[in-house]
Amino acid sequence: MKGVSSIPAAAIIPSPLFLWRFKAILFLLWGLCCCKIGWDSVMRMSLDLRDLFLYEAFLYYNPLLLVALMIWLWGVNLWVFAQSSVNYSRVFDLSQTHLSHREIWRCATWLTLIVPTSMTAYLYLYSHGEVSLAASQPVLLYAVLLIILLSPFDMFYLSSRFFFLRTMWRIILPLQAITFPDFFMADIFTSMSKVFSDLERSGCRMVHRQVATIAWFEADSICGSHSVAIPLVLVLPYLCRFFQCLRQYKDTREKTCLLNALKYSTAVPVIFLSALKYHVFPEIWISFYRPLWLISSVINSLYSFYWDIKRDWDLSILTRIFMFKNPSVWANLLYGQTWVYYWVLGSNLVLRCTWTYKLSAHLRHNYLTVFVITALEMVRRFQWVFFRVENEWNKMTAKQNFEMSSDMPSEGDRLLDSGSHTV
Repeated sequence: MKGVSSIPAAAIIPSPLFLWRFKAILFLLWGLCCCKIGWDSVMRMSLDLRDLFLYEAFLYYNPLLLVALMIWLWGVNLWVFAQSSVNYSRVFDLSQTHLSHREIWRCATWLTLIVPTSMTAYLYLYSHGEVSLAASQPVLLYAVLLIILLSPFDMFYLSSRFFFLRTMWRIILPLQAITFPDFFMADIFTSMSKVFSDLERSGCRMVHRQVATIAWFEADSICGSHSVAIPLVLVLPYLCRFFQCLRQYKDTREKTCLLNALKYSTAVPVIFLSALKYHVFPEIWISFYRPLWLISSVINSLYSFYWDIKRDWDLSILTRIFMFKNPSVWANLLYGQTWVYYWVLGSNLVLRCTWTYKLSAHLRHNYLTVFVITALEMVRRFQWVFFRVENEWNKMTAKQNFEMSSDMPSEGDRLLDSGSHTV
């Protein structure tokens, strides 16, 4: 028709910035709704029941929230690498279909939405007398997430899930040569040992039908806070990493692998000496086992701090941090920003020391403090990733440059080669 102007298609489609702001507003509104409903539900409970119930709800949902935090931080790692010269896909030997930082953030967004929603439904249903429906909420959430992770169907990033599960299997059974993704993910799992411990406690209560009850409150019960399964799960990531180091030594005969294995073994006495508090008399714990626990904690923290700086990051404290004679040898990401090194050194040392708090079973009753420390440990690991991946990338490029230079003939070789030709 005459006089009717067509609207360009670009004018109909909203801009990416507008869509991002709209999603952020919806995300915020949903979070406020969950907080309001959850608060009202908690206020309906009696005072004597409120603390016990909140502790139980916290146990089921805090490990999943920490997993979501780790996924968010991993997306930030990939985003920074994408902006820099570090080719992380080559470092991890990833295929072209690997998840980008945007897809990682999408997974984190869904998990961040689903977990508080389930927790809100759990609080609401229990406070309104629907105990059986309330008990089904965490069980349903864990079941759905497990089905998605193990699903063999080509949905929900099948290739990435297969890569993750295959790497987990290689970590648990290090029967083959250890690759960089194997020990890299195993190192991240050591920072999530408290998460695995809480997942085990949650699974135990679900299997024994103790959800939305206080039957688990007996500390010496099979799912109680004094269970021997707690230190066993806490130590499992360190044992996996320990056996990886032994496997690396078998393949390479490098003594550094044995020193690295020794580092992970220092976490074992920290965990089990702490757990002994619930199985010995208090006087024996205070006079004998607690001093041993403190000594082992100091050794583990300082040894791990040294290994982070000197080995994993390949930083020389004197030349790289204080003297700055050659601050950009490995610093492709940071460009010699001195304050970054001060911050990373200081925060890594402090968080390494506080991490022993999390590994200690006898301090688990301060669950909010342990939650914060576990979250801070993930932030420390997030910082660690930048230096560790960057260091590995620079080793790869240095090796490649050396091989290329060794393949190129020297000037003398070229002259001799040219003189041998028949004219």
